[in-house]
Formats: sequence, C-alpha cells, structure tokens
Amino acid sequence: MPASSSTLAFSRVTALAMQRPVHAAFAWLHANPKTIMDWQIELTAIPAPLHGEQERARWLAARFAEAGVSSVQIDAAGNVIGVLPAAILPPESTGPVVLLSAHLDTVFPADAPLTPRLDGDRLLAPGACDNAAGVVGMLALIHALVRARVDLPAPLVVLGNVGEEGEGDLRGVRHFYQNNLLAGRVASHIVLDGAGTDAAVTQALGSRRFRAVVRGPGGHSYTDAGTPNPIAALATAMAALAETALPDQPRTTLNLGTIRGGISVNSIPESAESAVDFRSTDQNQLVRLEVVLHRAVEDAVEHWNARSRRPGSGARGQLTFHIEKIGDRPAASLPSDSPLLATLRAVDRHLSLRTDLRLGSTDANLPLSIGIPAVSLGAGGDGGEAHTLHEWYAPKGRELGLKRVLLLALAMLEWAAEQ
Repeated sequence: MPASSSTLAFSRVTALAMQRPVHAAFAWLHANPKTIMDWQIELTAIPAPLHGEQERARWLAARFAEAGVSSVQIDAAGNVIGVLPAAILPPESTGPVVLLSAHLDTVFPADAPLTPRLDGDRLLAPGACDNAAGVVGMLALIHALVRARVDLPAPLVVLGNVGEEGEGDLRGVRHFYQNNLLAGRVASHIVLDGAGTDAAVTQALGSRRFRAVVRGPGGHSYTDAGTPNPIAALATAMAALAETALPDQPRTTLNLGTIRGGISVNSIPESAESAVDFRSTDQNQLVRLEVVLHRAVEDAVEHWNARSRRPGSGARGQLTFHIEKIGDRPAASLPSDSPLLATLRAVDRHLSLRTDLRLGSTDANLPLSIGIPAVSLGAGGDGGEAHTLHEWYAPKGRELGLKRVLLLALAMLEWAAEQ
C-alpha cells in the first residue's frame, strides 16, 4: 500500500472523528446499550431458518422505518433493503453508494428452542452472536447516524439479507447483486457478521458443494442378485474421490459429508446419494475437483454396469447418475492496495486497534468475486459456541466495535463521493 494512500486515509478518518455530528453519533452509541440489547433479545426470539426468515425480515423492516430509513422494502428473495440518503444529493442521484449488510438467517431449524435470557451481561440464545449481533449492530449505527444528523456525502444502503448460512449459498446477497438497480453503484461493501473488533475477513474462502445421485432398477437381494447396486457404485466413486491428491498451497480441502440410500438389508436399493464439499482459496482448484468428482462417479457407474452385463450375471437394468451443484461460494480476496483496506487500517490506528486479516466464508465472498471492495467485520462485543444451542453474546466492547464500523463507513462514503 503506497504511503500516500495510508496518509490520506488517516487524514480523512482523523478529520471525520473531529466533527461534532460524529461525536454525537458516538454519544448515542454510548448512551443506548440497553436499547441495543433489547433489540437483540427481540431478534433472537424470532426463528430464521433457511428459507424461513420472513418474520425476522418483517421485524427489521419495521425497525428500519422507525429509525428513519428511506425506501424500505422486502425484495423477492426476502432481503430487507433501505437507504440513508446523501445530504447534498437529490433522490434521483445515480452516483456511487456504500452498502452495509448483515445476514438475518441462522443455522437452526424452525422448531429449535429459542428462549433468549440474560445471565449477568451475557445474552444466552441460539444465534445471539451469529448473527443477531451483526443485525442489531447495523440498526444501532443507523440510529446513531440519524439521531446525530450526520450529513452523508453519498447514500448508505442498508441490507438485512437472507441465505448466508450453509446451503443458503449466499442467496440474499447474490439476489441483490443480480437484481437490484443499486447493485451497479456499490463502491464498497461492509458486512457485519458476529462479534469482535480485532479481525477482518478480506480473503474469501471458496467452496463448491455437490449432490451425486446414482439410480438403478433395484430388487430382491437374492432373486435379483447381479442387478447393479447404486450404493456399491456410489461407494466406489466416493472411495476414489477420497484418494484425490490435494495441494498444501493453495490450501484445498475435500469432505465427503453424507452418503445414504436403500430401504432394507435384503433389498438392492433403487438409489443412493452423497453430498460432498470442496473448499479452496483458489477458484481453479474448485474447478479441478468438480471435474474429478464427475469422472469418479462416471467411472464407477460404468464399472458396475459392465459387471452386470457379463454373461450369466442375472442382472436386469443399468445404473444412471446425476450430479447437482448445491452450493457455490466464489474464492476471491481484497487487494492489498485497496482504499477500503487502507481506510480500515487508518480507523484502527485512530482507535488504537490492531486488526488481523483473515480467511473466511461470508457474504463478502460475492462482492469480492465481482471486483467490489468488501470486508466482513465483527460488530463489537464477544461471543462463543456459535452454531450450537449454547451460543452466547457479551456486549463488552460493542461500543468500540460500532465506532470502528461507523468511522469506516463514513470514510468510505467520502471516498465514494469523490469517485
């Protein structure tokens, strides 16, 4: 990163931090920890499983409107979108915007026991940290900016998105970037995900997930013996796949997640299926493993079909297969000379923080993969046991974390307005 970029970013952040409205925004964050925690308790009590985020989206849309966000809507994917307009631009402006987002969904099913409770200063509830902390952090920042009457030099788009976790496959941010008219104007994207003030995800861990299905005629284990067996074929394919050589650099992993099929021990199954997960920091490795998977399944099916065609095998019918992609998170990274990274470093310097740059799989994967500067940050505080029923969040350090995000967003809004 050129020294001039670093110096310019620090000067920008320092000047912003001296402004009276920004001090007033900081004061709102300092004065309202109970309000923020009350939002968090309300939010964690609302189920938000994959494809079941509707009630939580309606809650956030109402909170956006109460806070003074303009043009609040819930889109076709279930995302909640609104805008804090720029003070000096007309509503019809078509210039750059900055996007601030937090995902609404959790890993828990609709019937998971959601009974948030406070134990001292800790909020105990599934999803309390991931990602109720991010959602209410975004809401707190909106209130602070609006109540302090901070004049924004460019519009700040706020997004509560669906489908970040697991097989959600970044559905919410993907829909935004593919369909929303604001998408082409995004100059930078700040993702709030979980707790913390000491890390930033700037390298997107890519993943591809597949479901392989093998089908056959099935039959009785004795009278139809010799008929090709989908489980045998799929097991052969998965065993071959598991032997695939993987590089240490770029780090690449392969996981056989599930395998299932059949109805009884004395039946030749009619189908078997397996789900596999590939991860890498290099998109080319993900493509390579996809090819290896197809070859392994095709070879295994052909092997068992050939055995069944032997004279006297007693086989009837042949195996077929189908491979379906069930997840695709692109690998990418934030360039080391990005103005967004320079600004984050400047904010850390001003607040006497030290950020570790990390690898992760977050909503930031999508914008990074299409060349939009993006970073995923914690919304302050601390948390633990994520993705379990024992998840917790503690607000100590939340105020500092939110100051960090507020300064970063304001500095990037100024930068966007100059582009």
